[in-house]
Amino acid sequence: MKNTKTFLVNDEGYYGRFGGCYVPEILHGCVEELRRTYLSVLESDDFRQEFDRLLHDYVGRPSPLYLAGRLSEKYGCRIYLKREDLNHTGAHKINNTIGQILLARRMGKKRIIAETGAGQHGVATATVCALMNMPCVVYMGKTDVERQRINVEKMQMLGAEVRPVTSGNMTLKDATNEAIRDWCCHPSDTYYIIGSTVGPHPYPDMVARLQSVISREIRAQLLEKEGRDHPDYLIACVGGGSNAAGTIYHYVDDERVRIVLAEAGGKGVDSGQTAATIQLGRIGILHGAKTMVIQNEDGQIEEPYSISAGLDYPGVGPMHANMAQAGRSTVLAVDDDEALAAAYELTRLEGIIPALESAHALGALPKMKFRPQEIVVLTLSGRGDKDMDTYIRHMQS
Repeated sequence: MKNTKTFLVNDEGYYGRFGGCYVPEILHGCVEELRRTYLSVLESDDFRQEFDRLLHDYVGRPSPLYLAGRLSEKYGCRIYLKREDLNHTGAHKINNTIGQILLARRMGKKRIIAETGAGQHGVATATVCALMNMPCVVYMGKTDVERQRINVEKMQMLGAEVRPVTSGNMTLKDATNEAIRDWCCHPSDTYYIIGSTVGPHPYPDMVARLQSVISREIRAQLLEKEGRDHPDYLIACVGGGSNAAGTIYHYVDDERVRIVLAEAGGKGVDSGQTAATIQLGRIGILHGAKTMVIQNEDGQIEEPYSISAGLDYPGVGPMHANMAQAGRSTVLAVDDDEALAAAYELTRLEGIIPALESAHALGALPKMKFRPQEIVVLTLSGRGDKDMDTYIRHMQS
């Protein structure tokens, strides 16, 4: 699977017309060093052995592939849930942070920075920094600090410094901006662990590779449970797109598999309070890559909105922008109310409380029609502990 015949990245760091590397001159050396290094490290035997050992013994992988009987009955098909919510730290994010911190150590970096929205990437970064005895600074929008207080306290307990960001609408975009500014000030000793398939090449490819453990496990687990290694549908939520990339990685060029991604509709695609990038975005440069961006007529980035802090982003990873534009994936906008309803439905039918991000993927189910024999794999990217304040407010309203 190479270059123009695949939806994976090409040798220049592009997915079709999307991707690339657009960074300030001061960061060019850092990104170029990473580009020259990442594949040789990720493909080395010693990295694979340490990475796989930590995924198994520390994270608790493989995560289960659970046949959701009552949910399947409701939607008239066989729905399997890929249980990333059962990972250590409660989400898929730990897959990526373990891989990147192992890379950072091999590159001789002494300090780790990260951005976070819902806080799951921040917690996962703080966790591996504690494990590896490395100092950690996490940038988080003030809005997200307030609505994800438990995750902030977890990061601080783990020894990370959480720096609230007060620019913009004080969410994920703004946290990313501040992390990049920090990196510009400390280019030689600092490694920036980006949490999603966004940013300059090679980050989108690197994060997708590290998260591809999800689809690798899906193949093996489906073969064991169903006698075939591919589903009819893969469903995941998409903000920047790391859990989605991990879910689809080994299936991107397999036309037997239909890919459905759910982005955050917020209060409605046409409401002005949304994060539905594929629906509304135009090509632009955001955080070092060419991708689809929600922007005004003058090219200024619009402030996104979602009830879900992890999907509250005005762009999308270049891999997903390319696949959506090429028609390889179907991207549905799921609004706040639909996501909340889907979260309650899963909780009442299966006894699983999902993260609000994952609830958007569940919110895609009522928008689709399935046949009884079809196999659907939906990734539960995280657990709902961090969102209980939001769920409780919704129950009381």
